[in-house]
This record gives sequence, C-alpha cells and structure tokens, in this order.
Amino acid sequence: MNRPEPTFTTEQIHLERRLPSYWRVTFDMPPVNIFGPKQLPLLGDIVTRIETDPDVKVVVFDSAVEGFFITHYDFLAPLEDSLRIPPGSTGLEALPDMLVRLSRAPVVSIAAIRGRATGVGSELALASDMRFASHEKAILSQWEVGAGLVPGGGPMARLPRLMGRGRALEVLLGADDIHGDLAERYGYVNRSLPDAELDGFVEALAMRIASFDKEAIAETKRLVDVASLPPDAEIKPEWDAFLASLGRPASQTRIKALMARGFHRSGDVENRLGFHVGQIGS
Repeated sequence: MNRPEPTFTTEQIHLERRLPSYWRVTFDMPPVNIFGPKQLPLLGDIVTRIETDPDVKVVVFDSAVEGFFITHYDFLAPLEDSLRIPPGSTGLEALPDMLVRLSRAPVVSIAAIRGRATGVGSELALASDMRFASHEKAILSQWEVGAGLVPGGGPMARLPRLMGRGRALEVLLGADDIHGDLAERYGYVNRSLPDAELDGFVEALAMRIASFDKEAIAETKRLVDVASLPPDAEIKPEWDAFLASLGRPASQTRIKALMARGFHRSGDVENRLGFHVGQIGS
C-alpha cells in the first residue's frame, strides 16, 4: 500500500498528497479568495511540483472558502508587485505562464467548482483539463469587460475552442454570471452536478485516473493537447491587453466603483457580487 507523502501547506494554498499519484490543491484566502501577486509564486511552485514529480497522475483544485473558488485578481495590490515577477519558463508573464504549463503538464488537472469562479478563477478552471461544477452553487464568469478591462489569463483563446465563437463572445462581452446548469450546456464545464454529489464524483474520477499507467495518461493528454490547446502566440497578447486596460483612467474609475460596492469584501454574496458589473457608470 502506498504511504501518503507529506502535505505542502502555506497559509493560503494547501497541497495535500492523498496518494503519491493523487494530489489536492485547496485555495484558502478568505473572505473571498482573491488571487494576486502574493499567491502567484505559491501556485507557480505547486505547478512546478506537478510538472516534475515522477508519481503524480491527477491533481484536483478546490476551495476551502464557502461560496468562492477564486474571484478575481487583486486590484488593490500595487501594479508594480505584478510587474516585478519575472516571466516563467515559457517566456510568458507569471500568470499566463503558470496556466499554460498546467494545461501542458503530463498530469490530469480537474477543477471542482463550488461557488464563484470568476476572472482568474474562471481562467484557472479553463486551463485545467476538466471542470465539474456544483449545480446549485457554481457561478462562472469573465466579468472584466463590464469594468472596462480586457481579460488577461487566456479566456479569449480557450473559450471559443470549448463552446464556439458566439457563446464565447456572449460570456466575454456579456460579462455576466453563468450558473452551473448553463455552464454545462455551453461547454464551459464538463458537468454540473447536484452539490451533494460533486465531491464524491470528483473523488471517484480522480482515484480512477490515479490507478492508471502514468505514461499512458501523459501520452494521451499530449495528443489531445495537439488538437485542442491554443499556441502561446494567442495567450501573450491577452495579458498585455489586460495590463494596458488596467492603467486606463476609465477602467480605474469602474474598478473603484466595484470596490466601493464591496466587490472585494466579505459579507452577503448578493449585496457584494450579485450586481451586473456592466451597469456601473463609466
């Protein structure tokens, strides 16, 4: 019988090695799982471990914060904190580099979405190989255009490949919430499951994959990647456009309005995040 390896833990991201072949990565950044430059190196280190570990075959991403997978990038952090992080091994900036490497790793990645997967949360889910959502509690979105921003983590390259051009534009330009059942119909997620069944389904699938031959898993995934992953040339302009849009005065006005309405604070979900960001005045 395999003996579990030690767990890698930070205050905000936990890596649990349930088996040498099966890992869980849990985001724990209360109150709403905002992701920013402080978390980038932590998750980047975990992606490196995923890429290089000889035994791991499947990794599941989930959240310990009720109601939130990951919400959005940390707009309160100084922009310099993001800019000073060096590019990764792909030559892309830190966030898109990490997501591209996760997609290409010889390991199966699964996002178990309970709560809001919006902005960076949606982009991490899209970079994962599979996405499973709580029917009652999952909410996905790329809300950035509603705040005068351009999404930066690859959704323009990935979403059309999953759901087609028209639906991708609806998600990106509508900048509105997509609940679990619609996300399944559109191909945003693999399946939307009753919340009570989500954990058991993901656990059983992960354990099943973890029991298979790693070389067969990696080679099968590599060949699917050839047919389905966007090239880096499509990913890079998105991050550049995101940073450029973040610096525009109109975008800053909209972001400040979001923050004033409690977008980044804890409290009642409906009051904090239930409005349409596109309705905020320019």
